[in-house]
Order: sequence, then structure tokens, then C-alpha cells
Amino acid sequence: MGELLDGLQAHAERLAGTPLPALIAADPARASDFALRCGPIYANFARQRYDRAALDALFSIAERADLADAMRRLLEGEQVNPTEGRAALHGALRGTAAGSAFALAARAQALSAQLRMRELVESLAASPVTDVISIGIGGSDLGPRLIVDALARPDARFRVHFLSNMDGNAARRVLATLDPRRTAAVMISKTFGTQETLLNGAIVRDWLGDDTRLYAVSTNAERVAGFGIPPERTLPMWDWVGGRYSLWSAVGFPIALALGMDGFEALLEGAAALDAHALHAPLRANLPVWHALTAVWNRNALHAATQAVLPYDDRLRLLPSYLQQLVMESLGKSVRLDGSDIDLHTVPVWWGGAGTDTQHSFFQALHQGTQVVPADFIGVVRADHPYAANHAALLANLLAQTEALANGRDSDDPHRRYPGNRPSTLLLLDALTPQALGMLIALYEHSVYLQSVLWGINAFDQFGVELGKQLADRLLPALRGEREADDPVTRALLAELRGSAT
Repeated sequence: MGELLDGLQAHAERLAGTPLPALIAADPARASDFALRCGPIYANFARQRYDRAALDALFSIAERADLADAMRRLLEGEQVNPTEGRAALHGALRGTAAGSAFALAARAQALSAQLRMRELVESLAASPVTDVISIGIGGSDLGPRLIVDALARPDARFRVHFLSNMDGNAARRVLATLDPRRTAAVMISKTFGTQETLLNGAIVRDWLGDDTRLYAVSTNAERVAGFGIPPERTLPMWDWVGGRYSLWSAVGFPIALALGMDGFEALLEGAAALDAHALHAPLRANLPVWHALTAVWNRNALHAATQAVLPYDDRLRLLPSYLQQLVMESLGKSVRLDGSDIDLHTVPVWWGGAGTDTQHSFFQALHQGTQVVPADFIGVVRADHPYAANHAALLANLLAQTEALANGRDSDDPHRRYPGNRPSTLLLLDALTPQALGMLIALYEHSVYLQSVLWGINAFDQFGVELGKQLADRLLPALRGEREADDPVTRALLAELRGSAT
């Protein structure tokens, strides 16, 4: 795909001497023409460092790469994960945007699981349980944790707590405030072989003292049963859903407990609406396509090494962590689908945090640092709290930061000079509802997939996470003194650990 993107560099060089304020001033209709709306999401790309000619080149690439057909292949359940021989049918978990037989069969399985999930939610609601611990890591944790933190109400029937890290301090912190007699737990692991989840699950099982309040979500019923959790308290997963795309499945059981099943289904409805938009909207009016093209432009034409995501709503404070996994695990690849080395850069480093807190930490580097960092700013138009002055100030800061990064300010004092010309996209949600958040997450999912198509890589495997885990399993006996490590530096480190522990 490198040759497909070759023409972008010429446009970047042509525009190098034209700063963003000049691009905007030269094109009075840019602010409206470089924007689009998809349901409750408004997106404005006017402060990206491309002009109409460069944008035409990007959409020409989208046409030549046939991104429209790529969306069809994904949603109809074709084998878009060839290295593992699988489809990636997370779209079927939330709707029927595509009508292939495979997608419809997957949708039927998803609906059956949702019905069982509703029954378990209602059963727990009729019990004395007030708190639920969700035990999982990575895709089995970050998605549900984000949604619950963003949308759970203080008066919810259940308080949901999350336990992911195998560090015993994490378990101690979660358990310290809970009553085991009024607590249930759900272990979420696709294979039910994840070390962190099994270690933490064992701690919680012993702490509960009653495993009748222990539930599981997994593909491996045999291992779940061996842990002591019977089928009636087990919900299914499928190999056609990757972990980081799985919050829409029974992995969302903690979401259903925190929001109620109706809230969970509203989240699915929002994602399904975005699926339909991604599948049917023309390329020029297609929000995931525009977002993906912008990401490729910033990475391969402007050579940006990092990308910030900056939600100006405290309820979305976990979104940067969620997107780190979604984007970097999906696009952190250096070989094409055919196994050959890729000859251009793929994913930048994603990072960020919630405004306005981050304005007082790393925004100094965004405004005056030597590296330009493209950013996605995310705001919510209508607040759900009564503090109107706070919300007005929050939105004013959101608008001010995007303006300041783009336009900068000159000064005779070089220390007070702001270079500007820093690109950003602004995404506005009408309100932070389950539907809107479902659409926002699905937008990023599809943007990631379309970027992988443009780069010719696989967005759905994650072999890079396996080597370190395999080495950790081999080093456990070495930590116990039962064998020596092969690596000389590791041997020295083990000696230091043993010496410090005595």
C-alpha cells in the first residue's frame, strides 16, 4: 500500500509554507465544508493541515483502496483476520447493518446471549447483592470500565468495581471497602487462561467464601467449570470477536449491571447506527472514512509520531486509555498481510487525558514543544449536572485550546511566542448518552480498521503481546530458585531480587 500513499508527500510539501490560519482565511467555506454530522456526533476537520486538493487526493486513495467494499467485508463476516483465519464480527453483536447469512447467524447467537444476560441481571437484582467485582484485563476490562465510569448513575442498583492488575495491591484496594456477603464477581476471559484474571479470580473466590456468587464470561466452558463456575452462571464469547472489540458482547455484563439492561441495549443501538452509516454513507460523507484518512495524512504526510485524544468531559477520562489499546494493539504492526515488511510508518503513539486537568500538565508541550502532536478534542454540548457556569467555562476552554493550537500568537519575546499550526479534529456529542457513546466508540473502531486497510496490515491479531507473557511463565521457576534464566542480564536481575528479598 506504500505506493498508494506516495502522492501525499507532494501535497504536504506544497502546503508546508502555508500555516493553518492562512488555509482557513483563504477558504471561507472551509469551516462548514470540512465538517459533517452523524446522528448525535458533529465532527469538524477544518483545523487539519490539508486543503481541498490534498483532501481530494485522500478521497481518491479511499476510492482506489475500495474502503466501501472493505466495510462490507468486515460487517458481512468475511475473513478480515487472515493470520488467525477469522472474521471480526463485532458489528453483529449490536445490529444487522449487513445481511449476509454468516452475520445474521452471529447476530442470532448474540441475541440469545443478551437474553441470558438479562435473566442474570434480573436474578442478581432480586438478591441482596449490592456490589459486583468485574475481573478481567485488556479487552475484558478497558471497554466495560470506560462505559461504567462514563455512564453509571450514583443511584444505580449495583456498584461495579474493576480488578485487572495482578499486583496484589489492586485486589486489596478493591476488596477493602466491600462486604463479601453483599458482593458478586464476574471473571471475564476469552480463553479462561489469562494469568492475571485467574490469580485475581482465586483471591476473590476465597474472599467471597461462597462461590454461588461467582460468574464467568468465556469461550472455554471446560476451564470455567474446572474453576468451579457452573454453566448456568457462565455467558458465552466467540472466536469471531477480538477482545478489544468485545464490550458489545457478554463481556458487557458489568455494563448491563451498572446501567441496567436497557442502558446496555441503548449502547448497542448507538453502535449499530454508526455501523449502518459506515456501510452506506458515500465516502465524502462517511465519518469513519474521513477520520481514518486524516489519521493516515497526519502519520504519513506530516510524519506525526504521536496522537493525543483530549476529552473535555470528566466522564470520558478513561477514553484515552481505552483508545490506546484499541488503536495501538490493532495498528502496531510492521508487516503487511502477506508477511512482507511495510515500507512506511503505521500507528503513532496514542496518549492523552481529560481537559481541563491536562491543560495544567502537558499542554505546555502541545503549544510550544518541538514536536507537533495532532489531537482529537471531544466535547459534550449539554451537561447532565446543574453547574451551568462550570460547563460554560469547560466549553470555552475546549474552543480556546483548539483555536490557540491552530492560530498561535506572535510575540517579540520568544518565550511568549506560540507557533500555532498544530492540527486538531473537534468531535462534539449532543449529550453523553449510551447511544452517543456507542456511536463514538464504533467510530473509532471503524476508523482503525480502515487505516489498517490503507496500510495493508491486519487490525485484528495481536501476536506482539504474547512473547513477554511466555517469558514470564518461564521465569516463575527462576524466581523460586528452581532453575537459572537463560539471559545474562535477567540472571543478574534475579540475583538482585533474591538478595533484596532476604
